[in-house]
Amino acid sequence: MRANSMERYLGFTFFGESHGPALGIVIDDVLPGVDFPFDDLKKALDKRKPGTNFISSSRKEKDDFEVLSGLFDGKTTGMPICIIFKNKDYSSKDYENLKNVFRPGHSDYSWYKKFKIYDYRGGGRASGRETISRVAAGAYVKKILGDIEVKIYPIKIGTVNVNFVDFEYMKNNVLLWPDCTNYDQLLLYLNDIKKKGDSIGGMVEVIINNIPIGLGDPVLEKLDANLAKSLLSIGGVKGIEFGSGFDLAKMCGSESNDQMELVNNKVSFKSNHCGGILGGVSTGNQITFRLSIKAVPSIAQPQKTINYYDEECELSITGRHDVCLIPRIIPVIESMVSLTLVDAIAHQKLISSEELTINDYREAIDKIDEDILIALHRRNQISKAIGNYKKTNHLPIYDEIREKEVLDKLIQKAEIYELSKDLVDSIWNFILKESKKLQ
Repeated sequence: MRANSMERYLGFTFFGESHGPALGIVIDDVLPGVDFPFDDLKKALDKRKPGTNFISSSRKEKDDFEVLSGLFDGKTTGMPICIIFKNKDYSSKDYENLKNVFRPGHSDYSWYKKFKIYDYRGGGRASGRETISRVAAGAYVKKILGDIEVKIYPIKIGTVNVNFVDFEYMKNNVLLWPDCTNYDQLLLYLNDIKKKGDSIGGMVEVIINNIPIGLGDPVLEKLDANLAKSLLSIGGVKGIEFGSGFDLAKMCGSESNDQMELVNNKVSFKSNHCGGILGGVSTGNQITFRLSIKAVPSIAQPQKTINYYDEECELSITGRHDVCLIPRIIPVIESMVSLTLVDAIAHQKLISSEELTINDYREAIDKIDEDILIALHRRNQISKAIGNYKKTNHLPIYDEIREKEVLDKLIQKAEIYELSKDLVDSIWNFILKESKKLQ
């Protein structure tokens, strides 16, 4: 299962663990002759790296990167690009006391039950360290967004709320806090939490301006659904609401509907309760949503848990951990938003009347070919499982009646999709032959 890839219309695969030799990314869908954005990647990575403020992990990683393939003289060759980020300042000894213990609030228990193994050293693949690859991917595609503007800012950390947003002030403090009226209060609040060996969560708001109308696809690839999936895949993000969000539950339709009017002969919305997305498709109105970020689960305070042997125990987690994720999670959120939007833009370009280049067509057909390979791989895995089931239950491998029924149905569907019956017949018989080998 390709759970570490984004591959609907893009081609990104992420890999690596927190205390392994390196983390990285493979970019498959690459246009040739394009200048590689070295400076953009560096700037984006600097925003998320640890050790930049008093509430972040003190782990000192430079987050330098090395491009292993796909470039010549600083330009893309069209071949897959592999970028790695070597881990240097990791301290696995800090986790030795956790070797046989499941940390509360972490993925340790659920991942162990699923895989029967887990990497206790900093959480392995579940560590926030894995987001370095996401940030690199977001920086790589950023220019494709064109005039689209993404703004992300905290609106709440613990019990401290933002009263108003000043983007200039936000740029000039290490916490990326946009409110000068209570910044000192926030510093004292976070220092107190740190002294207690605890952590705290918060909320972040995202607004997207200059969004074109028509991004997103009904019904299972809606723009808000894909944004939610990509953002909830970030460790620590536990909730999302678009527009007026949960407040919509107490509104009448007369209140929640975003009425429209003409202003200077252009359609304008009188409100934005839907957050700029209707029916899963962008309306052209500003997209707005908020994310709930949970507290970092690694805390120094004693906590009750269990170990490998299902025995109750108590632990206090030492090491280098963030007090609050908010400052470092913002560039990660920006990257996932960018990747989701670029994916939607790529698809919209294919279905619109916009003139396509030969590279656009090739990129589209390459992605379809890859989807076919993925489907064949999954089919082979199921065929193996069927073979094992038949052997265990002493069932015959061949079932000519079922094979004929399936082929007849496929030929009927071939007419719907305007495909040659001979083509479907030859492909099916070839696939069936391979399937029998596996069984």
